[in-house]
Amino acid sequence: MLASTLMLIALLCAGVLIQVPYSEMTPGPTVNTLGDHDGEPVLQISGHKTYPTTGHLNMTTVRVTSADYNMNLVQAVYGWLAHDSKMVPHETLYPDGKTEEQSTQENAEEFSQSQESAKVAALKELDVPVRSWVIVESVLKNSPAVGKLHAGDVIKAVDGTSVKEPQDVADLVTKHKPGENVVFTVVPAKEQAAAEKEGKEATRTQKITITTKKADDGDRAIVGIQAGTDHTFPFTIDIKLADVGGPSAGLMFALGIVDKLTPDSLTGGKFVAGTGTIDDSGKVGPIGGIEMKTVGARDKGAQYFLTPKDNCAAAAKEVPEGLTLVKVNTIDDALNSLEDIREGKTADLPRCTTKG
Repeated sequence: MLASTLMLIALLCAGVLIQVPYSEMTPGPTVNTLGDHDGEPVLQISGHKTYPTTGHLNMTTVRVTSADYNMNLVQAVYGWLAHDSKMVPHETLYPDGKTEEQSTQENAEEFSQSQESAKVAALKELDVPVRSWVIVESVLKNSPAVGKLHAGDVIKAVDGTSVKEPQDVADLVTKHKPGENVVFTVVPAKEQAAAEKEGKEATRTQKITITTKKADDGDRAIVGIQAGTDHTFPFTIDIKLADVGGPSAGLMFALGIVDKLTPDSLTGGKFVAGTGTIDDSGKVGPIGGIEMKTVGARDKGAQYFLTPKDNCAAAAKEVPEGLTLVKVNTIDDALNSLEDIREGKTADLPRCTTKG
């Protein structure tokens, strides 16, 4: 007995001292996009008529251990055994040695972009016109574009060819060989901002010539910018939610906006939660930590969970009791399922299975 006791103590000490390359994911807060958070409405719309809402359209989150957290073997084993946590390789959350600060910055940028896409998708669904244009999202350090193009510049054309999507810029630049000149037709960021403030369209453009260079990862020509999309909305939509990052709340934000701008309740008073990225066209994309999000949603009382199609198989492996996983691929799918939910036609819902 003494030997066994000493062996157990030794194993426990070793477990505490041995570090393992894993991180932990657990359910995070879930917030009703139709309600308040920290004393103020999550969705604030001005300049357009809004309507009362009922029920819940909750966005869901996941908590993760920090980049510099050193997990020991005992903690890892406990996490593997717990039903409300998931252990993943550390590099899954922090690839290439990404720091906590870098991860936070990236999540903030993705969260901001998801809000913009949610607004665009919601307004397009309601046939509300939204003006969009291609912009310089960022300029890489030590690239040919430094000092010539700036974040926020509107790209009208490349080599005289009009651009409508960010990908158009990359396609036109890579037609060149490294060392060749490419001509950008742009509206400077300051002029664009001034025109937007006055409710006008900026018309004065500049032509800027940049000499391309070879990309570090191949022979293609680059100028060193990241192109993106900016929008002008016909009225103000603010999303007030602090301490949340990443793109996964896009779908639920879009549905919340639609609900507030239409007279009928989307949920019929039911508690619906969900997750999923969304793009400007309303396409719903997969996210990480789906198993933790379903647990968190059910713990708060959710009855239905809108699940991205590509997350269905993973989510369906262990569904919290009392929660129905509803498969969605677009915002239209989500709206159609919400109609069935509020009308009590739950047998018609497209449900997730372990096959997808």
